[in-house]
Amino acid sequence: MAASMASAAGGLRRAIRRSPLWGGPSRRPLSSQPPPAQATAVRDAFLSFFRDRHGHRLVPSASVRPRGDPSLLFVNAGMNQFKPIFLGTVNPRSEMAGFRRVANSQKCVRAGGRHNDLEDVGRDLSHHTFFEMLGNWAFGGEYFKEEACSMAWELLTQVYGIPKDRLWVSYFGGDPKAGLDPDLESRDIWLNLGVHASHVLSFGPQENFWEMGDTGPCGPCTEIHYDLAGRVGAPQLVELWNLVFIQHNRETDGSLQPLPQRHVDTGMGLERLVAVLQGTPSTYDTDLFSPLLKAIHQGCGAPPYLGQVGAADEGRTDMAYRVVADHIRTLSVCIADGVYPGMSGAPLVLRRILRRAVRFSTEVLRAPPGFLGSLVPVVVEILGDAYPELQKHSAQIVSLVSEEEAAFLASLQRGRRIIDQTLRCLGPSELFPAEVAWSLSLSGNLGLPLDLVELMLEEKGVQLDSAGLAQLAQEEAKLRSRQAEPVQKQGLQLNVHALGELQRRGVPPTDDSPKYNYSLRPSGGYEFNPCEAQVLQLYLEDGTAVASVGKGQHCGLLLDKTNFYAEQGGQASDRGYLVRVGQEDVLFPVARAQICGGFILHEAVAPEGLKVGDQVQLHVDEAWRLGCMEKHTATHLLNWALLQALGPGTEQRGSHLNPERLRFDVATQAPLTPEQLQAVEGIVQEAVGQDEAVYMEEVALAHTAHVPGLRSLDEVYPDPVRVVSVGVPVARALDPASQAALQTSVELCCGTHLLRTGAVGDLVIIGERQLTKGTVRLLAVTGEQAQQAREVGQSLAQEVEAATERLSQGSQDVVEAHRLSKDMGRLTDAVDTAVMPQWQRRELQAALKVLQRRANTAVRKLELGQAAQKTQELLQRHSEGPLIVDTVAAESLSVLVKVVRQLCERAPGTSVLLLSPQPRGHVLCACQVAQSAMPAFTAEAWALAVCSHMGGKAWGSQVVAQGTGTTADLEAALSTARTYALDQL
Repeated sequence: MAASMASAAGGLRRAIRRSPLWGGPSRRPLSSQPPPAQATAVRDAFLSFFRDRHGHRLVPSASVRPRGDPSLLFVNAGMNQFKPIFLGTVNPRSEMAGFRRVANSQKCVRAGGRHNDLEDVGRDLSHHTFFEMLGNWAFGGEYFKEEACSMAWELLTQVYGIPKDRLWVSYFGGDPKAGLDPDLESRDIWLNLGVHASHVLSFGPQENFWEMGDTGPCGPCTEIHYDLAGRVGAPQLVELWNLVFIQHNRETDGSLQPLPQRHVDTGMGLERLVAVLQGTPSTYDTDLFSPLLKAIHQGCGAPPYLGQVGAADEGRTDMAYRVVADHIRTLSVCIADGVYPGMSGAPLVLRRILRRAVRFSTEVLRAPPGFLGSLVPVVVEILGDAYPELQKHSAQIVSLVSEEEAAFLASLQRGRRIIDQTLRCLGPSELFPAEVAWSLSLSGNLGLPLDLVELMLEEKGVQLDSAGLAQLAQEEAKLRSRQAEPVQKQGLQLNVHALGELQRRGVPPTDDSPKYNYSLRPSGGYEFNPCEAQVLQLYLEDGTAVASVGKGQHCGLLLDKTNFYAEQGGQASDRGYLVRVGQEDVLFPVARAQICGGFILHEAVAPEGLKVGDQVQLHVDEAWRLGCMEKHTATHLLNWALLQALGPGTEQRGSHLNPERLRFDVATQAPLTPEQLQAVEGIVQEAVGQDEAVYMEEVALAHTAHVPGLRSLDEVYPDPVRVVSVGVPVARALDPASQAALQTSVELCCGTHLLRTGAVGDLVIIGERQLTKGTVRLLAVTGEQAQQAREVGQSLAQEVEAATERLSQGSQDVVEAHRLSKDMGRLTDAVDTAVMPQWQRRELQAALKVLQRRANTAVRKLELGQAAQKTQELLQRHSEGPLIVDTVAAESLSVLVKVVRQLCERAPGTSVLLLSPQPRGHVLCACQVAQSAMPAFTAEAWALAVCSHMGGKAWGSQVVAQGTGTTADLEAALSTARTYALDQL
């Protein structure tokens, strides 16, 4: 193997051209040998080096969608997927728990959040929102500084053939304030490897001390840099590779404590490495980007890409090339991983990226409509072999990008017009109004990202009112916080030190297999067996381990075994109680159970004292558990039904369930139609009606790898893994020859399930909303709730049917027509808010929309006819003149206004004010002023004068106004109207 590896390395070295890295006298060539290695060869050489020469396990890139990490918008480093190992929370039965030395190429996105390169992309030659991180890891002390540095040096100098004198290294120089000594061990390792002392530099914590966040694992790092100048003039160093030695933990109080286990975490950007090896002026000149830049030039007809920046980049054409090339890569990778443009979180950031790309492609590069989508196949050609999901979802990516581009173009054009119009009204040194920018932004109406608005203004030489914008953002945040639901308390947690102490003591992970110890009684009910266990450790609310707790204390209990289901896999935690053996009359309520690194912590309140060593008996809340089981099995049936009804393009994106209802997020090619929703429910009902057996069995994870139709999520599963199969025994379901997993629901799942599907009773999808483009969230209920939902739906359907019949009969009475119109509105509100089948809601909403339109039309026709009759009567009572002030019977302001308008049409030079008495002394008022009487005489002022006299209010315009009031003396009100009008006339 060593010989073949050496041969491969030699071949790669010969393939790497050591030609001028950057053109010009200050750039020294590596050499002038054969053509440069392609990016694919560089990536493959990295992975082969660590696998073949140093025994690393190659793991696939994680999705850029963070899994179970709300602190991240996107995966932004190779270490993200290994956080459970660093934090000590990895499930000891999972595949990841066995990782010792690992390498991969990880897809990363740095846009939004703490690490955000979005606004820098295009301005220079190096920033990207999407990049590939080459990395190798050693967990649990598998190897540390000496081996990590030696491997890195070997790869760069022997495999990639980079001259040693072009490489510099930096190490952590210490931090006296934090009590941290310099990392002299790393310094000495580099010197022993042959790095010249002048090329070994020390820096402080800002440069060479890596931290995961405000708290958590951290440690010194050493960085390898490349000298662009090549001994010609002053060194020009760019970072190539960062080697992090995780050996501390940052506590909540800011202090540093040593970790029980040390790890190595390294990362090297592929794009920058390829630029060095291919001798290109920037990452954009490598073969990772050059096909894209060529396609952009051919598709837009813009001047060719020249690699200029700043003032030399005339018209910002080259900046636009870089923005579009970078952003289409990011869009393609994110959409392939299930992140779609949306309105919050990562989807919102992705929408910003897409809209920036649209703006630069259309306004700077003058690209034709639909251009961005045409670049997706180029991205797939470049990256598809390394990341096959791009090939799998290429058509969907093209479709989504094209749809979003088309939707945004009109807003962009309108936004440009608004900006130009606003600029024409500004003085030479005035700031662009924050209110206008906000209204243009994604937080406002048109959806132009604020950074894009600012960039468009920058091109005009105008500054944005940043202070005003910050104030608006603050007000928006306050509004959202008032509307948001209270944040759920996370509860007790076992930190990395508590977990390390348990592992040091040899405490085995909690045996939670008793959670599956339940059975069906002959009556059809479920029997849940209690579980006897021993208290191994007690914890206070602050996480302190104690030997005992007293009466009334809120505490965490670690037991040797449990029958409680700890919240995971989208299923809510069990709740229940425990008693001490021999003292069954004192209940210790258990509010929840959660899993921490294989240990299950039970949160309880102690009504009496409890100590380590006590024997306890645990009882789950049976109704709660059964509700969760019912919803979880229903979730599997729903997943299967969606696949059957919508086709293989459907994918589960997440779920959560509790005894009340279940939530299911699904990626679909198109929005679900009412017919599809109904079909999905029908498929579930069929499986429920057949009362099929639900089989559950633990099998080796490897046996599930190539089973056609097997459903699983983007998660790390334990080994062995639990398989849940509906209607087919697990062994047959996992037999690839049987194709059984294509015929029924078969999933990897650790949850608790019904033993037969009949107990689901029924399933009704009661809610549906689009989370992002291509992802829909469904809400569903089961059992009795489902039956009630169907009954409510049927009742509302009957009401709509009756309203349809009433409307078809017609009415010659305005009051009855108004009542019917209001009934339509009431029905619409009821249908919008009822717990009922969503397919039926959609159908009734569509029907009610038509009925409401017909009812409103009928009202309008009747009112116009009634108004014409009353107009004729009033004209007969009033001779020609400049003023009509009178009373008239009218059922509504709408009729009264129509009478006023018709009077003014019939007598153009006349100003009219009418009052209509209503029950209990209320009075309606409407008026219109003749054009010849304005502007001295206005309708709004006239109505206000009269309605104020009646203790009411008025509103309207200079021409037409209306209002209300209350009076027992209509003549006085009419007198006020006449007097005011005559004074104005």
